[in-house]
Amino acid sequence: MTEYGIHASHEQIPPGALLEAVIAAERAGFGAAMCSDHFSPWSARQGQSGFAWSWLGAALQATNLSFGVVNAPGQRYHPAIIAQAIGTLGSMYPGRFWTAFGTGEFSNEHITGAKWPRKEVRNARLRECVDVVRDLLNGEEVSRDGLVTVDRARVWTRPETPPALIGAAVSTATAKWCAEWADGLVTVNAPEEHLREMISAYRGAGGRGPVCLQVHLSWAESDAEAERIAYDQWRSNIFEPPVCWDLATAEEFDVVSEHVTVEQVARVVHISADLERHVELLRGYAALGFDRIYLHHVGQDLMPFVETFGAKVLPRLRDSAA
Repeated sequence: MTEYGIHASHEQIPPGALLEAVIAAERAGFGAAMCSDHFSPWSARQGQSGFAWSWLGAALQATNLSFGVVNAPGQRYHPAIIAQAIGTLGSMYPGRFWTAFGTGEFSNEHITGAKWPRKEVRNARLRECVDVVRDLLNGEEVSRDGLVTVDRARVWTRPETPPALIGAAVSTATAKWCAEWADGLVTVNAPEEHLREMISAYRGAGGRGPVCLQVHLSWAESDAEAERIAYDQWRSNIFEPPVCWDLATAEEFDVVSEHVTVEQVARVVHISADLERHVELLRGYAALGFDRIYLHHVGQDLMPFVETFGAKVLPRLRDSAA
């Protein structure tokens, strides 16, 4: 049965309010949560960027939900530090924490001043980081001299079972590559045929573990308000790679999105005041075979969304699954 969770967007919402939202989400019937890990928002209008790893400790303590985070080791984060962070949260909250690894975006990684590598180099660097993190979580002492350098690192605090390391992908080629090393797959909403191909590419290459989907949506009491929210908050997020990978600042994203239309936003965000439309959409995603679906309301006030979907959408989804 598909599990439905909430996505917590650190680049949009202050961490205290985000913590209140996930506590409310658990009470409303959401069964899981995941969050972003940004240094910079996608737009000055979003205006936030709390540190995900500090917040995760509080969120795991305040709820009984499972939590995941999407992380990009290799430049802003040394993989040994990420392994230590995973080991600590996994030790404190066994079986409730996972990490999804991706190659990152320049808007977050340029802060180190290091060169932003070509995509194929970033892929190779991530692959090295995955091996470093896995070895450290398995209790090994690790040294490496490659795209990442590690000198006699050892993570002393670890859970008995290492938390899952999931692959983040938006293309079928990356999904197939993730099958080589990941304990699961996470992607974002796209046309159903593409999502079907993503699952097929991952499973067909031997991919194990859950396949997960993050769904961007905007709901309000009226279509006009749902459109306003989506356009205000998410018009900087419509750009496909390499644009979304290679811009440096929130201000640059605001410049390139200056002439984006609501119709363009609606291609990547499901915008509707009609709860029945959201139910049917989410049923369709579940029918594709996703094990977990994380709902990301792109507005900055999550409480009306949490309360309404908890009362009127999640019960319908559970009934149809049963």
